[in-house]
Amino acid sequence: MKKKQFKHFSQRERETISRRLAAGDSLRAIAQRLHRHPSTISRELRKNNMTPKTYWAIDADFKSDVRKEHPKRPKKILNDDILREYIHEQLRLKWSPEQIAKRIKIAYPNDMTMRVSHETIYTYLYCLPRGTLKKELMEHLRRERKERQKRTALHKMRRVIPDMVSISERPLEVADRIVPGHWEGDLIVGKGHKSAIGTLVERTTRTVILVPVKAKDAATVRKAFEKELRTVPKQMKRSMTYDRGMEMFEHKLFTKHTKMKVYFADPYSPWQRGTNENTNGLIRQFFPKGTDLSVHSRKHIKHVQDLLNGRPRKVLGFETPYEAFNRLIN
Repeated sequence: MKKKQFKHFSQRERETISRRLAAGDSLRAIAQRLHRHPSTISRELRKNNMTPKTYWAIDADFKSDVRKEHPKRPKKILNDDILREYIHEQLRLKWSPEQIAKRIKIAYPNDMTMRVSHETIYTYLYCLPRGTLKKELMEHLRRERKERQKRTALHKMRRVIPDMVSISERPLEVADRIVPGHWEGDLIVGKGHKSAIGTLVERTTRTVILVPVKAKDAATVRKAFEKELRTVPKQMKRSMTYDRGMEMFEHKLFTKHTKMKVYFADPYSPWQRGTNENTNGLIRQFFPKGTDLSVHSRKHIKHVQDLLNGRPRKVLGFETPYEAFNRLIN
């Protein structure tokens, strides 16, 4: 008997799931409607880190696309206690990851589970959460860096953003969207990566601020963001979540001037800034990819900002971002 292949959810199916959950249907009833197994619906929620009350089709579809582009590698070291302990022991003896990877084949010639590349060991070390264990193991490396450099880019000697605070340390109130004043930031880039417009989105009200920038260097971007945020009420300036773009190199100075803490998303994890990513899609209707963004005047950019914030949004109960923002500050 031929084994039935798993079929990924379509956008239409996810819309059905979202609507039926909002209507109060059970997972089993939804599964019957879609001719799926109930566990498949349950797995869809878990995989996207959502509950029946927080499931959104557009977010689930976006996360699915990202997973296809960046499939997760098996966490071999995390899931194997013996392998992990062997690596820790040798690191404490000042062995390099390459020496460990080569020597383990000699130490365990017949055990194919005890195989790991030195790049995997580096990845494991640099992805450890900040704490005592990471500090101890990193001190044993001959060249301690805050981030692992890719072999294809070693010759470039790229700078590392100093003192980044991971999104994992961000307060829970940010994820819940209950407390306003937490923003997500980014740059949309124009033709040839030579022009850009900054984007800031408030997570609770979806209010967007478009930031005209004359260049993409850290100082220019920081000053432009600070200038736009001067008119924002103090209670609506709590934090900003950003990707690891070098334009945020001066984040400590940004925090000093705005009193807004900056948290950095994990590499290749755009869903951690989903509000900003979705908003950038809306912005691209006005500023298409592959076009020169420097030709747009500040007046035109702010006109687009007003159009976006004056649109009624389903997620806000068809209230506009401007209305939601003003209601909260008043």
